[in-house]
Amino acid sequence: MLPDLPGTVQLVGAGPGDPDLLTLAAVRAIKRADVILYDHLVGDGVLEFADVDALLIAVGKRAGRHSMKQVEINALLLNHAMLGRDVVRLKGGDPLMFGRAGEEAEYLRRHGVAVSIIPGVTAALGCAAAAQIPLTLRGVSRSIQFVTAHCLDEDATNAMDWGRLANPDGTLAIYMGRSQLPVFSAKLIEAGLSPDTPAAAIENGTRPDERRCFATLETLPARAAAELGDGPTLVMIGAVIDHRPPDTPVQVSGHARTNHARVNQARANQARERAAAG
Repeated sequence: MLPDLPGTVQLVGAGPGDPDLLTLAAVRAIKRADVILYDHLVGDGVLEFADVDALLIAVGKRAGRHSMKQVEINALLLNHAMLGRDVVRLKGGDPLMFGRAGEEAEYLRRHGVAVSIIPGVTAALGCAAAAQIPLTLRGVSRSIQFVTAHCLDEDATNAMDWGRLANPDGTLAIYMGRSQLPVFSAKLIEAGLSPDTPAAAIENGTRPDERRCFATLETLPARAAAELGDGPTLVMIGAVIDHRPPDTPVQVSGHARTNHARVNQARANQARERAAAG
């Protein structure tokens, strides 16, 4: 029998990786949740705040490695909410920054489910802070543009306003830009941005295994391919990158560790969910 009133769904930003960068509101929501649907981009240690009896469901959502389609995620959110459960949809970074939170919120509202959104520290802010790169700087950069390279096919590439992106007086942050670095480099140079513009690629930003590659717009694609792995990577382009201090160390928080028991429990929960559905 269904409850008289549905549960609630909170779309929660888990930040760029380091659990110490979670907001207090995010921690409270995770602790209260009956069900947590989380992305692979959620950092190690974040799920440690979940109640031991909470149902943890991995839904993937890493570029090129989606383990569950968006329609399936929407259905899971709705099904658990209609059972009267308090549901958290846990997303890496900020849920409203290339996180499909808008799609999920619209779907749930259409079905009468109350939705709230808890912001998180988005990757560009977290990576810049960790490396001490000022995203804006008086006399150097007056603006910042956020773009995503995810699912960038030929039509989408041609439709982009490369002239606007190639702003020498601003900073450009490219999410999920690793595989498209050669395209971005060539197109931005073609649009007039100097090949010598400082550029950076930061893999696994704010995590213990963070790696950074600093180069120029022209040389970054080859350098990143040679020096970085296949982890989630944020690309930054702009003169502000040269205003970072040299050799800024990677900071490791006390929470930044893998809780294998919780991960294994999440996998077991996911298997039970699939068996019950099938």
